This record gives sequence, C-alpha cells and structure tokens, in this order.
Amino acid sequence: MNEVQVTVLGNVATEVRYGETAGGVPMADFLLGCTERRYDRERACWADGGTQWLRVTAWRALAVNLIGSLAKGEPVLVTGRLRVREWTEGEVKHSRVEIDARSIGHDLTRGTTAFRWAACVRGQPPGAAEPPGAKPAGEPVPGWIVDALESRRASALASVPARPEPPPGARAVTGQQGEVSEGERGGEDRALLG
Repeated sequence: MNEVQVTVLGNVATEVRYGETAGGVPMADFLLGCTERRYDRERACWADGGTQWLRVTAWRALAVNLIGSLAKGEPVLVTGRLRVREWTEGEVKHSRVEIDARSIGHDLTRGTTAFRWAACVRGQPPGAAEPPGAKPAGEPVPGWIVDALESRRASALASVPARPEPPPGARAVTGQQGEVSEGERGGEDRALLG
C-alpha cells in the first residue's frame, strides 16, 4: 500500500488535547499552522504568505510525550502520513487534511530545547538498564503526564526573573533565581495554569 509521507514545519496553534480510546490507547492531537514565507522583490524583504491549517494526531508513546513537551505557539517539525478525512453532516460534505504523526520535534533553528528520556524506550530488551532520568516502566501513564507537566511548570517558573526587592508587606521565599515574594509566585502559577 502506498502512503504519502510528509515533513511539515509550522507552529502549534492550539493546546495539545489528550485522550484515550475505549481500548485504553493514548492519543493526542493539536492544530498546526504552516505559514509560507516568500521573498517580496518589490519591497526587497521576506513576507508571510497564506497559512495552511493541519490537524496533527499522535498515538501511544508519542501522544503521552507530547503532553509534557509542546505548548501553543512553539515551532515544530512534524513527520507522518498525510490523510484527507472526509465526512458528511446531513447533506453537507466536509473534509480536513490531517497528519498521522510518526515523529514530532521542536524546530531548533528558532530556539533550544532540552531532551528528557521517556519511561519506556522501544527496542530495549526486558531488564536492560534504563536511560538516565527515565521513570519506572510500571507506573501508569496518567502519572507520567502529571510528572511531565509539573517538570515543565517548574522549568517555566525557574526561568522567570526575580524582582530585586519584594513588595512591601510580602513575605519573601528563597528560590533558585533569588528572592521572589509569595504573591509574585502565586501570580505566575495562575498564569501558567490558567
């Protein structure tokens, strides 16, 4: 069977949605916005062209790893099988272009990222040594998702610069970035979670 394989560069346009099939198979999806860049000879500069919107769907380990790895607005490379999904609602026919993802990663021409080993590494024989930082294979998937989100949240909080002095009347809490008032920290938590 012939399949159309594609590699697409774009930005994550929605939050990653996670779910499981009735059989317990993890799946995640998000909308990918791909904007063409063209050189405008008249103005002698690069300009944005039209934006294509693609639904990206991931399954199993890739779906679980997306939850703690991607956020809305981040630039990514997606490789997978191109599909055109068609359905009918009443008398109206609809279609949408989708990518059944095989691999997804950040676009490192636009920034940096830090790799963390997943709990299960495909192809390892039973009893093989776990990669550094891997979680025990017996832990349930939802726990890994919570851990990944907490790790991402902690990294985001650690990168927020601290004020030199806390506001008057605030009790100071010492962190890795220096002193940050509890009031400031609470606002950052709400911004990340909200």
